[in-house]
Amino acid sequence: QVQLVESGGGLVQAGGSLTLSCAASGIIFSAKTIYWYRQAPGKQREWIATITSIGLTNYADSVKGRFTISRDNAKNTVYLQMNSLKPEDTAVYYCNKQPLIPWGKGTQVTVSS
Repeated sequence: QVQLVESGGGLVQAGGSLTLSCAASGIIFSAKTIYWYRQAPGKQREWIATITSIGLTNYADSVKGRFTISRDNAKNTVYLQMNSLKPEDTAVYYCNKQPLIPWGKGTQVTVSS
């Protein structure tokens, strides 16, 4: 059974940093492109970052220059390093692949002003 589990969220002040993790099981992780998404209260879920199997990355404009996606295939884990956090980054963060699998619980990130 394919499973992706997010962790690492928390409460941080504006300007602070957090690192999220996405741990995978049940898939040949190293061959998969992994995506990070987020959903803020009252808003639709939005894509924010991608990392391919060979480490190519892409970011939404809203996070470009502040967030960094990376992967450790030996640990079956993708990371999202988030710097210079803003209150508008407050959301539940999710990871997934394509085709999508059922969404996990995500991890809550709250940025206070």
